[in-house]
Amino acid sequence: MSTPIRVDFISDIVCPWCAIGLGALEQAIDRLADEVAVDINFEPFELNPDMPPSGQNAVEHIMQKYGSTAADIARGQHSIRTGGDSVGFRFDFQKRTHFYNSFDAHRLMIWAAALGRQLPLARALFSAYFTDGQDISRHETLVSIASAAGLPEDQAREVLGSNRYANEVRDREYFFTSRGVHSVPCVVLNGRQIITGAQSADYYEQALRQIIA
Repeated sequence: MSTPIRVDFISDIVCPWCAIGLGALEQAIDRLADEVAVDINFEPFELNPDMPPSGQNAVEHIMQKYGSTAADIARGQHSIRTGGDSVGFRFDFQKRTHFYNSFDAHRLMIWAAALGRQLPLARALFSAYFTDGQDISRHETLVSIASAAGLPEDQAREVLGSNRYANEVRDREYFFTSRGVHSVPCVVLNGRQIITGAQSADYYEQALRQIIA
C-alpha cells in the first residue's frame, strides 16, 4: 500500500535552483513510485516582487543585488548548468537574458491547481524561461505556456486579464514568509518537515523514506 505524502513546494519561476530542486524531487519520487503517493502543491514566492514590467538585464540585476562580479556570475552559471544536467534540465543563459516579474505566473499556478495541472505548468514555465528565454511576465506568452501545459487558452487569458487570484498569491506568500521562509526552493513534507535549498535526489529520497518508515 502506498503512503500518501503531501509536498508543498515553495518556489519562484525565475529561481534556477527551484527548477533543479523540482527535478531532483521528481527523480526521488520516481524511485519510490510503488511506495508513495505524492501530492505536490506549488506555493508562491517572489524573489523580486518589485521587478518592473520591462524586467532587468540578468547580469546587471545580480551585480546590483548581490554585489557579484562577472567571474562570480560565470561560476554561478556553471554550477547551475551542472545542477540542471544532473536532473535532465537545460539552462541556456544566452537566451535567458533578463529577470522578469513573476506575479502573474504565480496567479496562473494557483488557477492551475484547481484543474490539477500545476506540475505540468511549473515544468512548462521553467523551460520557457530558463531554456527558451521567454518573457514570463507577458500575458500572451503565459497563455501560450499554459496551453502547452494542457490548460485551456481562453480561461488562461481570462484569468490574466482580470485580478483573479492576486489576493491568494499575496496571502500565500505572507503565510510562508511570516513563518520564516525567506529563500527558495523550500520543501515542506506533510506540513511538518522542512527542507531548504535545492537538494539531491538521494537527499529527497531519504527524507521520503523516513516518512514511509
